[in-house]
Parts: sequence; C-alpha cells; structure tokens
Amino acid sequence: MWNRVPPGTGQALVVYGEGRDSPYSFAVLYQKRGSTWKRTDGWPAHNGRLGWTTDHHMDDEQTPVGVFTLTDAGGTLEDPGSRLRYWQDDAAYEAMLKPEEEHAHDFDHVIAIDYNRVKGAPPFDWSRPAGADKGGGIWLHTDHGDGTSACVTLPKSGMKTLLRTLDPARHPVVVMGARDQLAP
Repeated sequence: MWNRVPPGTGQALVVYGEGRDSPYSFAVLYQKRGSTWKRTDGWPAHNGRLGWTTDHHMDDEQTPVGVFTLTDAGGTLEDPGSRLRYWQDDAAYEAMLKPEEEHAHDFDHVIAIDYNRVKGAPPFDWSRPAGADKGGGIWLHTDHGDGTSACVTLPKSGMKTLLRTLDPARHPVVVMGARDQLAP
C-alpha cells in the first residue's frame, strides 16, 4: 500500500483495521522527516460496521481500502485552527442527524477523505464523480464508540490534532484498510 502514496507526500494517517470484517482500528499519524517516516501520534479508531472493502458501494457499511488524499475539512463547530480549508456550517451537517441522537456531535469536526468526491468542495458536497452507487461522503470525524456507515472515527482530541497538524503543503493522505491489506 505504501507504493500507492504519491511522491511529495509528507504526512500520512495510517488506519490499521483489526480485521477485514471488524469495525475496530487504530490510526497513526506519520510525518516524513527527510527520507524517513516518523510516527508522531496515534489514536484508537472505528471504521465501517462491516469492516473493509476493495469495492465500496453506497450503504454497504464498509470502509474503502486504499490511499486517499485529505484536502478539505469542516464541521458544525468553528474552525479550531485547521490548516486544511475549513467549512463551518451547522445546518449542512445537522441536517444529517437529529439533535437528540446519540451521534449529535459526530460532525463537530470532519476531514473529508477524497474518495469519490470533488477536491476543493465542502465535505458536505454530495457530488459523486464516479457515480452515486460508489458511495461517498466518507470522512474522518469524531468517534461515537462503535462502527460507522463507512467513515473512520477518532477521539475528539485526535480530530483537533489532525486539523491543526495536517498541512496542505505537505500533501497529506490517509492509508487505510485491515492490517493484512496494508502489509507489504
């Protein structure tokens, strides 16, 4: 999977899933210093309720395996100091959840995973270049304690760290999948 990381990438969030059918994972932030990748932080995480897939489709409750760029962020809360372009919009995100739901704070902060989306658009933009059947709207967002529809979730502290650390000039990516899918 490391062979798919674009040249010039200086930051990589690697999400290691416990198994192909598991919603449990661990996210590790690596930053390149010269020619060496250094681990700089890590958090427990969750992915799709039904694990990982190399052929993601809308509503399959699996997270797509691969290397994807990270270019845009947003959320219901104000920008906490994001280096990525940030769109704060209460209505756009809250329309996806009822305020009384247990997941009401999931979208306080999000980072769009550039899977079947238009880079440079707000995370909540529903354009799907590869078609609606291939899904989309896959984000890094605040953890709610269990598997997701296809997103990857991190603790609130992890989301804030990523927003303040991921630098568009370093071309950040997320590398994600079950451990055996990421192995060399």
